[in-house]
Amino acid sequence: MTFRLFRSQRQVLKSALLVMALGAALGGCGNPEPSTTETVAAEPAETFRWKMITTWPKNLPALGTVPERMAERIRLMSNGRLDIRVYGAGELVGAFEVFDAVSSGTAEMGNGASYYWRSKLPIAAIFSTVPFGMTAQEMNGWLHYGGGLALWRELYEPFGLIPMAAGNTGVQMGGWFNREINGIEDLEGLKMRIPGLGGEVLKRIGGLPVTMPGSEVFTSLQTGVIDATEWVGPYNDLAFGLHTVADYYYYPGWHEPGATIESIVNAQAWASLPRDLQVILETAVRHANDDMLAEFTARNAQALQTLIDEHGVDVRPFPDDVLAALQAEAESVVAAMAGDDPLQQRILDSHAAFTASVRRYHEITERAYLNARTED
Repeated sequence: MTFRLFRSQRQVLKSALLVMALGAALGGCGNPEPSTTETVAAEPAETFRWKMITTWPKNLPALGTVPERMAERIRLMSNGRLDIRVYGAGELVGAFEVFDAVSSGTAEMGNGASYYWRSKLPIAAIFSTVPFGMTAQEMNGWLHYGGGLALWRELYEPFGLIPMAAGNTGVQMGGWFNREINGIEDLEGLKMRIPGLGGEVLKRIGGLPVTMPGSEVFTSLQTGVIDATEWVGPYNDLAFGLHTVADYYYYPGWHEPGATIESIVNAQAWASLPRDLQVILETAVRHANDDMLAEFTARNAQALQTLIDEHGVDVRPFPDDVLAALQAEAESVVAAMAGDDPLQQRILDSHAAFTASVRRYHEITERAYLNARTED
């Protein structure tokens, strides 16, 4: 029985081969229909080449390098479909021209800090930092889960811009001074590089605030154009060499307790992106927001120790009465921002309500824990 079954299988196989051969021969005589299984070459994905302009000197640690890392992450996640070239301050436009350049479409994307646009949009400073205001952790809470980001985008919408939180310095240092600050009277007539609402507070105290890009800070302090400067903190300050041109390093950074860095995207450029690239860009910016704070937290601690141990920097706290006077004036400056514009008022109300709520919570969590934690 096994032998007959084997012969039967051979006969079936021969018949099948004969049918296939005949089909092939007949097919060669006509114009066959195209096979439905043929592979059709896919259309190549569109590539977008953007420019990102920043307010920071090229390759400045953290502030300048995080945008570079962000652009590289976007290239990798998009497989090269969104290719962003980063330009430092002055390479394409000046440091304080970023807002207008992205708004007009000169560049598709920018990176800076919203308090630099106070002359155009005073309330914008709220979305960077407020003297004696929220820390980095608190600002992230307000922006991403407290309604702050939606208000920020509503504010920038008339300018054709979409803002995103793209980093944070954490609590900054109070700055470098070429005079001792023993009382509030020592701030009178002080020429200090200090932007944003902190500059307005200094002005009300009797100081002379000056706004200038980071690239001009060292020379201005060295030559006496200014008497003092805030910049960021030990990591950037050491890189700038500010310890070589100033005598005293004061803390804390009352003026910038958690400065949010922004990325702004031209709205038309944003709309041109397919949805997956929009998500990739937003994800990379959100990562940069966390990345910068982590870098500053680690590197500031190391750099401060270097400034003290290797350069003998005189690190001093501001006197309590000076801080109290500055805080009272800061509250007055913020209150004076209230006006007739409904959006501006909603921004101030939202910011104030979240600040009050998170401070109450942090009194029994963050502050209580830090007070309880003892030195080794």
